[in-house]
Amino acid sequence: MSNLSRRAVLSGATAVAGAGALPRPARAAGEDGTRAGTADGLVTVRPGDPRYGDLVVGNNQRWVASPEAVHLVRTTAETVAVVAEAVRSGKRLSVRSGGHCYADFVYHADADVIVDLSTMNRIGFDTGRQAFMVEAGARLGEIYDTLYRRWGVAVPGGVCPYVGIAGHATGGGYGLLSRRHGVVADHIEAVEVVVADEEEGARAVIASRESTGALRELWWACTGGGGGSFGVITRFWFRSAGASGPDPGGLLPRPPQEMLASFGELPWEGLTEEAFTALVRNFGTWYTDNAAAGAPLDSVSGGVFLRHRANLAIPVLCVMDGTVPGAEGMLAEHVAALTAGTGMPDLPARRLAWLDLVRLIGNLDPGTLTDSTKRSAVKSAYMRGPFTRAQCAAMYAAMSREDYANPEATVTLYAVCGGPGNDVPEDAVAYAHRNASYLALFESFWSDPGEDEAHLAWQRGLYADVFADSGGYPVPGDRYDGCYINSPDPDLTDPAYNASGVPWHRLYFKDNYARLQETKRLWDPADVFRHRHSVRLPS
Repeated sequence: MSNLSRRAVLSGATAVAGAGALPRPARAAGEDGTRAGTADGLVTVRPGDPRYGDLVVGNNQRWVASPEAVHLVRTTAETVAVVAEAVRSGKRLSVRSGGHCYADFVYHADADVIVDLSTMNRIGFDTGRQAFMVEAGARLGEIYDTLYRRWGVAVPGGVCPYVGIAGHATGGGYGLLSRRHGVVADHIEAVEVVVADEEEGARAVIASRESTGALRELWWACTGGGGGSFGVITRFWFRSAGASGPDPGGLLPRPPQEMLASFGELPWEGLTEEAFTALVRNFGTWYTDNAAAGAPLDSVSGGVFLRHRANLAIPVLCVMDGTVPGAEGMLAEHVAALTAGTGMPDLPARRLAWLDLVRLIGNLDPGTLTDSTKRSAVKSAYMRGPFTRAQCAAMYAAMSREDYANPEATVTLYAVCGGPGNDVPEDAVAYAHRNASYLALFESFWSDPGEDEAHLAWQRGLYADVFADSGGYPVPGDRYDGCYINSPDPDLTDPAYNASGVPWHRLYFKDNYARLQETKRLWDPADVFRHRHSVRLPS
């Protein structure tokens, strides 16, 4: 298991800007004293610099930018200065936080200037806001380490240690704790955002859960409306809704003291379509039947990784709160329900500390989660019920093809929906997928650029076959609940692939999109912050 990176963390209280002021017409703002100015000592990398090649491409080698400059900002003031200069000079901005993006939201052909926040990664507790301050460049691994070791708390995010918090949180952010504690966006108390300003080029504002008017709308838009649409988020403050008191340990979810985990693999050798279908449908049925379950079943989570037969086996992971009385029996019953009819042997259970489990899972598959040299394509589907037998047959056919043998082609079924997280109203925060039972990701990873068309054709063909009954995409309704913005899919806007007649923004944001558009009009009427799937200005 590789070690998680450990960055220097901010101890004690962080310095916090002042409260928000009344909005100005068409340029609502908060007063925090951070205005456009100079950025002495700003680290800027231009073409010809040995670092340039590493800073214009992310975790998907399909997308490479060629900007005039990459600015590695270290403070909010530097970010304001960079944005202000770009606005004044008419340069196209693109924003990178701390992690990776599978589409070209950051590294695209039109980017003149990239604002890179990866070195802004401090983490601490803000006594003034009574919330945990996390800078936008921090990654999940270091956030989990710091929050858990110092205060015994966590945000319910994903397991890949290299995911950046900004994109993760603004798109929703799910993980093994989400069935019990919702998504990361549910726990955002406030955000500091550098916005474009007509008078000064740029300024920083703080928008919080307690804000009113335009500031409240900006906070809301940053809780699931996706990154890169309204401004540059430089800091988050996390505190669970309704949490209060002087003890930091009571302001965010506390992970279980101990986790119980069962892990095993179903070999492809001899695997029949009937056994494959049983596994897929068992998973979907159990999580659909228990989507509204309360404790202790809301602590059950895990995943099934339907890898291509070239990988030789299909991993299955089941976890739950190990402190629940009778946890061993409950997890064994769950495993039996998932593996019934598959011929899979019993999965041994193992007790692990929560942080050790997160690290273990995050490093189980470095080829797809952490390898930044890969090319990739990802599609998603929020499911409200089990896949049909016809859909399972399409998956089995694609995963057992002999003329396409990619061990890193996978359909992953994630148990990250349901439980109390689904009790949150769809418009409480901008993240709207509260009707789903589980999430399916259709992924392919490869290395050779010459193989792009073969891998894309395989993935597109599989996805189209699985969702043929709804125009090729999981249209929100009785069976599906749309797509996940943090698994961005460029094909969403192409009618050759999305024949559903349902626009991309409904698949990502459902009925929340109109409100996101109004927030865009308030805070970014010049559309300074935009990418392929950013929120559009209202017509």
